[in-house]
This record gives sequence, structure tokens and C-alpha cells, in this order.
Amino acid sequence: MRQRGDDGSIGPYPADAAAARAPRRGQSLSGTLLGQLEAEQERWFLWLPVMLGAGIALYFLLPAEPAPAVAVLPLVAAIAVRRAGGGGIALPLAGAAMIAIAAGFALAKVRTHAVGAPVIGRATGPVAVEGFVELVEPRAGKGQRLTIRPLKIERVEPGTLPYRIRVRTLREAPDLKPGDAVRLSARLSPPPTPALPGDYDFARTAWFARLGAVGYAAGAAETLADPPAAPAGLRAWAAIERVRQAIGQRVTAALPGETGAIANALITGERGGISEATSQAFRDSGLYHILSISGLHMTVIAGAAFVLLRVLLAAWPAVALRYPTKKWAAVGAMLASLGYLLISGSAFATVRSWVMISIMLLAVLADRPAIALRNVALAALAILAVWPESLLDAGFQMSFAAVVALVSAYEWLRERRQAREPAGSSLVRGLIVALLFLGGIVVTTLIASLAVAPFGIYHFHATQSFAVLANLIAIPICNLLVMPAALAGLIALPVGLEAGPLWVMGLGIEGMVWCAEAVARLPGAVGRVAAIPSLAFGLVVAGGLWLTLWRERWRVLGLVPIAAGLAAAGLGPVRPDVLVGRGAELVAVRGSDGRLSALAARGTTFELQRWLEHEGDGRTPAAAARAEAWRCDALGCTARVKGLTVAVARTPAALRDDCGTAAIVVLRFQQAAGCRAARLVIDRGRVAALGAHAVWITREDAGDGGATGATARLRLETVQAARGLRPWAVATAQAPRHATEMAAPTSPQSADEARDDP
Repeated sequence: MRQRGDDGSIGPYPADAAAARAPRRGQSLSGTLLGQLEAEQERWFLWLPVMLGAGIALYFLLPAEPAPAVAVLPLVAAIAVRRAGGGGIALPLAGAAMIAIAAGFALAKVRTHAVGAPVIGRATGPVAVEGFVELVEPRAGKGQRLTIRPLKIERVEPGTLPYRIRVRTLREAPDLKPGDAVRLSARLSPPPTPALPGDYDFARTAWFARLGAVGYAAGAAETLADPPAAPAGLRAWAAIERVRQAIGQRVTAALPGETGAIANALITGERGGISEATSQAFRDSGLYHILSISGLHMTVIAGAAFVLLRVLLAAWPAVALRYPTKKWAAVGAMLASLGYLLISGSAFATVRSWVMISIMLLAVLADRPAIALRNVALAALAILAVWPESLLDAGFQMSFAAVVALVSAYEWLRERRQAREPAGSSLVRGLIVALLFLGGIVVTTLIASLAVAPFGIYHFHATQSFAVLANLIAIPICNLLVMPAALAGLIALPVGLEAGPLWVMGLGIEGMVWCAEAVARLPGAVGRVAAIPSLAFGLVVAGGLWLTLWRERWRVLGLVPIAAGLAAAGLGPVRPDVLVGRGAELVAVRGSDGRLSALAARGTTFELQRWLEHEGDGRTPAAAARAEAWRCDALGCTARVKGLTVAVARTPAALRDDCGTAAIVVLRFQQAAGCRAARLVIDRGRVAALGAHAVWITREDAGDGGATGATARLRLETVQAARGLRPWAVATAQAPRHATEMAAPTSPQSADEARDDP
């Protein structure tokens, strides 16, 4: 006998499910597991996006780009296994899982080559650029950031012209609009590579955004007097962007200053006007998700539109008694969320949230529960199928982690709650409802914070200690005041009456800013965490999925890999002893106190900051660049690390001494002569070709009982080796042969960490 479950799927009656779960006398462990799987049949679908994501992850973990046959043949084999599956559930389930994994692998391969576009090979001097403006983003300091579809770039052949470039201008062109044809002089470079092996790879993100160059321009962009016709798709996008830009100007006119900049961010998604100090306060307090239009904002807008339409339709008895007004309201909410998506800039996080909300509203139209894990799984499937690379996005991971945890907890509570009204007077019932509301915020924040904590630690190496407190104060302000006022302002905008609602919105924003700054100032508000191994992160994620996606008691087995992952995270990877980056201008060694001591040059602050974040070191780059472990003179600097000398030569005159005494020599120039005596030589050209270098020094017993002491072994890893031979990571030069000779082979590690794009 079967029944329809809460999420609309067909499953066994509880008695049948209990019988299926009960172990029989003499039943083997495999038989017990198969019985559990059969009892969880209605939850099998939830694992489909997980398996698809596993195939996508496998593709991105490969050290080299696979051939097309490698992407297709596993899918064919998986289909064959699925069709050959006999009786029982083991083979069919295994075959279905293999198909999903192989499909994810193939989708990622197809997507990588479908978006392929030229990337400039090296940095340029000032070059003339002409093209169409796709996006205009104001900056909090001065100038603008322009996304341009180039028509021509000086000294770049038409066949190698990037599809899209991004340029920061130091002077603002106030009348510039999306769709304008412009000319400017800019310095361009390829999208930046990771700051150290295993760090976040912006170049990979740029590849999927078809972004072939980044740069800056000292002057403002000038519009062309006689521009050519823009492509039709660009004209349509530019029309939407112009409306968005006009809305932003109206908002900031009604709310000047940073309050208006935050209001503009919440309505149009444009965060460029928010100062770095305010952004950092929101990060440190755990409230930065409020500034990024995502699930919270989309839910409030769609929910407010849904409730408003239901109330209006219910007030019209002739309609309310004859027609399905709930479904009408759902359609209206879908249109409202679509409109919000378009005016908010259609950032990827916003698109992801819109897909999730739309699927839930479609569930209302189909008379299915809107809040169900099946709908979350459908949203994940849709996003991964269209944008497989989104699996690597920290926002995607954190968003779905929070939603899956919250919906799973909601379903668990729904199964155990008692449907009865609170007793007592109206005042007592009101107090109970208020307490439940506040308690719901606390519980929701706790669940979401626990769900996203592993991702925040893995990607950003930080924790927000008082995020629950900050969200307890700010979320009600955002949900009950700021976003409803934003919706009212948008409705009033066409008739010029937006000032009143926006004033109310501004009051709420000031309250949120006060909350963020107050919480960020609390002692211990931010905890720094060193990088954790990818294996530890994977175990925690796998355990979390097992714990939330299954319904029966065996779900608690997910605590085992979570515990194992936490234990592995506590061990942590062995940190490098020497780091070399930014054209050999930035060099750091591990001092006797275990912290990095750096020799820095102009323009290396960002890279050094990434190194410190990876270490879990809360010092500023200036503090780490005091070179306390170094001894310097006019020719260069030296430091001792685990018994070995590390030398940094500023001029060729230092080579004679450094090459004879140092084991590791870093040259801040292109090597002109041999330096064979040193065990490892890293020059400017090598770093330019292979990216930042990390060196580990290991002291090993010589094998004679300590008679001759310990031998130092070196292990080197470069950014290029860690990235592998992928389309977004093509080497631009070859390193000298002797510089790669090592006492131990390299051992690339894989880790994806997220940062704001530069």
C-alpha cells in the first residue's frame, strides 16, 4: 500500500516503512542497508543533484583537461549498467548514481568549451580600447568600473580580441550609460592568477564569465561620435541596465550619502557606492549577506507581493469565491520576483535565488507544498545543469547549505508539532506569538550559521562570533521595515512618490548599520582560522548531506564523517616555509614564532593579505612586512629557515655571495648567469611564468643514527602546477630547467577559496 508524502512523492505507509526498516533475524548488514534505502525511496530524488555535483567536482579536480571521449564514454557505460540492472534496488540505484555523476562530468566539459573566448596573453602598456559599455558600476572612492564588449583593442588582432573586458577608470564619466559606444586608453592584463597554490582562482571565474582582460584607465571613457550599431542582445540588455541605472539615481537622490548607497544596493544590486569600512563592518558582524541580493531579499519581495495580492483579491468577494486566488497571487509573486531580478542586475546569486523562489511558487500552482526539499533539489538541478561551474561558487554552496538545513529542520519539526492554538487570553497569545517569532529568528540563525560555518572557514578562513546576535537585531528590521519599504518605493516610483517609502527604508538601514558597527566592535567578533584540508571539508559536507537529506534514524550516521572532518581540520595542512610571489617582489619566510615575515614592495599588499588570511593570521599586511626575520643591506636580504639560508638578491652584484652561501635564492630580476651552487633558484621570469611559489623544508634523519645530523629536503609547488593544464590556466612561458630540480617531487593540492573580484 502506498501513500502520498508531505512533499508530494509516493512512499510506503508508516507501518510498511517500519516493517521495511526492522531488521530480520539473520539479515546481513547489506540487507539492512538495502532495507533502509527502500524505506527512504521518496528521498532518492534528493540525491540526484548531489550526484550531478559530484561529477562536476570530479571534472574540476582533474589535473589536465580531459579529451571529449573521456567525458562521453563514462556516461555511455553508466547508461549500460543502468539498463542491465536486474531485480532488487542495488544495481538500478548504482546505475542511476553513475549516470548522474557521468552527466555532471559531461555537462562541465561541454560548458567549459561552450564559453571559451580569447584571453590576452600578457600585460600591456596604455592601449586604445573601443567598445560598447555593458555595465557601469560606481566606486566608493572615485571613478567607475566598466564592463565593455570591445570592438577593437590596439595591438590586439581581431581573431584574438577578448569577448569582454573590465576596466576601472580613475575619473568618472557621469553621463555614461550601458549601451554607449566608448573609447578610452587603458592598461590591460590577463585575469589575475591565484595568490598562492590552491587559492581562489579568479581567472577560472573570468573564463566562465567570458572575461578576457582586466585593467585600469587614468582618464574617463569618451563616447564615440558616430558609433556602429550594437548587437541586438546587447541593446536589449542595455535597455534593462539603463532602467536599473535610472532607478539607482532616483534612490540616491532621495537618500543621499551612504544610506542611499546601501538602499541602492538592496534595490538594484549596485554595491559600488558602499565604503569599505561599512562593508567590513557588515562582514565582521555576519550581516554581509544582507548587502548582497539573494534568497532573503527575493523571499521578502515575492512573499510581500504574494500576501498583498491575496489580501486584495480576498477583498473582492465576486473573485475570491469563484477563482483560485492563491494561484493568481503565486503568478503575481513570480512576476514581481522576475521584475526584481531584472532591476537588481541579475547577478548570479540573485538568479540562483530567483530560480529557487520560482520553483516554490510553481509548487503552489501545482497544489504541492512550497517548502520542501524536493523543490530545493529541483532548483539545484536546474542551476547545475545550466551553470555547472556554479558548484565552485562559495555563494552557491552557502546558499544551498543554509536552505537545505533550514527546510530539513522545518520538515522535522512539522512532523512533531501538535496542531493546537495557544491557550490563554489575547494578551498571553500575543506574547506567545511574539516569543515564537523571536525564537524562530534565533533558531533559524543558529541552524543557518552552523550550516554555512564550514564553507566560511574553508573559503574565507574566518568566523563571525556574534552573527546570531547581529541577525537577531538586523533581520527583523530588514524583513519588516527595509524590504517592504523598498517594495513600496518601487511601486511609487513611476508616479514620483518614492520619497516617503524610501525615507522609511533609510531609517531601517541606519538601524542595520548601527547594529553591524556595534557588533563588529565587540571583542572577539571575528575569529581567524587557518586553511583546512580539502578532505576535511569534503567529509563535513558529505556528513551534512547525509544528515539532512535522509528522513529515517540512520541519518544520524552523518555525524561520523562530520566528526572525522572536524578532526582532520584540526590537524590542518603543513604550512609552507617560504613563499615567493608578485614577480619575486614579495617574499616571505616562516619566522621562529611560526608566523610569516615578509619583504614587500609596492603593489603587493593584496597578495600578502591573501597569504595572511590563508594562515589564519589576523595581522595587517603592514605588520607582516616589517621583515623582522630578515637581515638586509644594499644588495639584498637573507634569513634562516629550519637551518637553511634564504637569500633575496636585489641586483646581479649579490649573486656571487648569495649563490655560494644560500640554499634558496630569490632574484628580483631576470636571471642572466648561472647560480648552480644553490639548491633552488627562483627569478622574476620564473614567477611570471608559473605564478607564486611555495616551498616546504623538511628535516630528515640521514639514516645513520644521527651521526651526520639531519638532511634538509625541499618540496616546491607553484600556482601553475596546482591549477593544472586547463583552458583557463595556460602557461605563458617555460621555467629554466635547473630551477625545477628538487630533492622531492612537487605535490599539487586542490582548494577553492572565494574572494571579491579585483
